[in-house]
Amino acid sequence: MAGQVRVEKEEFLAWVIFDHPERRNALSKNMWVQLTEALAALDADPKIRVILLRGAGEVAFVSGADISEFEKSRTGEASENYNDLTNRAFTSIRDTRKPLISMIHGFCVGGGLAVSLGTDLRYTADDGVFAIPAAKLGVGYASSGVDTLIQLVGPAVAKEIFFTGQKYDAKEALEYGFVNRIFPKAALETEVRKIATRVAANAPLTIRAAKGAAREFALPPDQRDKSALEKSVRACFESEDYKEGVRAFMEKRRPQFRGI
Repeated sequence: MAGQVRVEKEEFLAWVIFDHPERRNALSKNMWVQLTEALAALDADPKIRVILLRGAGEVAFVSGADISEFEKSRTGEASENYNDLTNRAFTSIRDTRKPLISMIHGFCVGGGLAVSLGTDLRYTADDGVFAIPAAKLGVGYASSGVDTLIQLVGPAVAKEIFFTGQKYDAKEALEYGFVNRIFPKAALETEVRKIATRVAANAPLTIRAAKGAAREFALPPDQRDKSALEKSVRACFESEDYKEGVRAFMEKRRPQFRGI
């Protein structure tokens, strides 16, 4: 089977690695399935607090879906099965309760850009290249992906991205809101690991509540689950971590949060 999605764990962090270097880490059908499975397993792992996505090698984060499979997998009735696989993967990205961070270098194109835009935080090396070339392939882009892009960059910029299919460099990606920050390529992993470690040291329930609130407030007001928001905030104040946070502050020490 072409390509694989590997998982590596280190303390509270987990790396989800897109490993298909011969095709610039393009996502095969098998990899879409493995991504869904990996995120579900890591979200359920009580030790993992932050999940990071990255591409193997030095050339790409993800260069898109594997076009070599399109003739068989995205034609006629077969396309329904393929769309189901990708929809499940994007749903798993959306529904993962833990912080998701994209560490991007090189090509971040098409489906790869869609994957990264679904994560909470995105950091790129200065060699990042971003594009959605769907119009150059005649591919229909999922409405959920269009919606995500519009929320980040606005309708006018989103139309330019889709209509032209052009490539954007790291500075343009930062300007348009694709990424949070740019780092020199040699420093990217070190800097992203620092950020992830800082996040992992904070109270998991507080982060989960903030992530849930951000998701709800992206919806129209009449579709927001206010009771879920209130419940997540109440859970923070009722947690052992809240007690630990207050004690640690009073004792002038670093808190040891457990996510309970």
